[in-house]
Amino acid sequence: MLFNSTRFFFFFTIVVAAYFAIPYRFRWVLLLCVSYYFYMCWKPTYAILLFLSTFIVYYAGIQMGKTGVASKKKKFLILSLFINFGLLFLFKYYNFFNDSIRTLFNHHNLFYGIPSLKILLPVGISFYIFKSLSYSIDVYRGDQAPEKHLGIFALYVAFFPQLLAGPIERSTRLLPQLRKVFHFDYQRVTEGVKLIFWGLFQKVVIADTLSILVDAVYDQPTQYSGISLIVATIFFAFQIYCDFSGYSDIAIGAAQILGYRTMENFKRPYFSKSIAEFWRRWHISLSLWFRDYLYIPLGGNRVSVPRLYLNLFVVFFLCGLWHGANWTFVIWGGLHGFYLFSSNITQRARERVAQKLRLNNTPKLFRFLKILTTFFFVCFAWIFFRSNSVSDAFYIVSHLLAGWGSALNTETLRDGVSFGPSQFQWIVGTASIGLVIFVHLVQSQGRVIDQLSRKPVWLRWSIYYAMILVFLLCGSFQPKKFIYFQF
Repeated sequence: MLFNSTRFFFFFTIVVAAYFAIPYRFRWVLLLCVSYYFYMCWKPTYAILLFLSTFIVYYAGIQMGKTGVASKKKKFLILSLFINFGLLFLFKYYNFFNDSIRTLFNHHNLFYGIPSLKILLPVGISFYIFKSLSYSIDVYRGDQAPEKHLGIFALYVAFFPQLLAGPIERSTRLLPQLRKVFHFDYQRVTEGVKLIFWGLFQKVVIADTLSILVDAVYDQPTQYSGISLIVATIFFAFQIYCDFSGYSDIAIGAAQILGYRTMENFKRPYFSKSIAEFWRRWHISLSLWFRDYLYIPLGGNRVSVPRLYLNLFVVFFLCGLWHGANWTFVIWGGLHGFYLFSSNITQRARERVAQKLRLNNTPKLFRFLKILTTFFFVCFAWIFFRSNSVSDAFYIVSHLLAGWGSALNTETLRDGVSFGPSQFQWIVGTASIGLVIFVHLVQSQGRVIDQLSRKPVWLRWSIYYAMILVFLLCGSFQPKKFIYFQF
């Protein structure tokens, strides 16, 4: 069941009506049932895996709470980590590593007879396992008391707005809210509805329109060069942002309507002035997860310089691997690790260059140049993230500056079938990027919802009606999966 489908609209409407109609003590039962139903709409057997992960983490948490012996607590933590990472490896990474080893053996003419597994990747598995494991680690550290109510804990893991693609909410934040009584609040609900609509607008109007051009180029990169590859890469940067940020906004808005406050997942990432700042603004819940549960336990920045750089590469290697079982994602993560490494070792040299060029005397220009430079490096890494294979990625990289005399392809016919973006879609895609940049500039002054609420009624509703009209005229209403569902 996709957020951008009429089926979800009716599902969520019924859930909200029932949620506020029934007594408080039954609400967790309702939300747990509809969350599992929501997940089973993809494939019913997925629910078995979800419950198995949930029960193991719940059991380990209870046992850690019963003992004050550190060694025993560690055994139950290891149990939780081993089984959950084992499930993640089996379903997501076994075939990747197995095929990589087979390729290596074949290259050296060696026999390799271990077969691949014919299993599908359960949707959302990376998200709910990371969510569960953060709870296990928090209980082990003493930051979270063990949740004794299995139903409440199962709801924390399976809470349907966040189940498939986050945000990866911490137990310390969401679990206490699951026991609170929330009444229908008009302002809270209307703000949630506006957030859902903006999320749908980003997905249906912007991301799905941009995907037409991006898919046309990246699915057949050898048919393009130069400006087409560059524009497709820039379009993908905004496609993946609007796709994932759109999902996050819908999830946050849906939870808010029910009364639950969840963390912000994006904060104008393409206005970042450095790669480090980019990761403080992009997929914030995942960045904080890796920081708190991997980077800091490895020593963070409180170690020697060589160890610091090793920590960075380990974190971003695993971050890339988390996104997908493909070497393209590993290279993407490695590039971001390399960016941070290079940024640290060149910081003083860059500061001296800035002083010689007197860029500090023109702070706005200097800030713009840093934003532009960061965006360039982020887009370069996106090439590997989006490419279907490493060879496609290297083709694109090697042909970015070739064939600049050729025009951008528009809709043409192949075997009687149109393919590629039409001129109208080009206009909508380009205008959409301009709209995203404009909204981000407005957000720098505070929340857009708050700013609109201070405007005259006629202006506020003119903006709402204009967006609805654009949504209806320019939206892509053939529901497409969100990009992050594959992770």
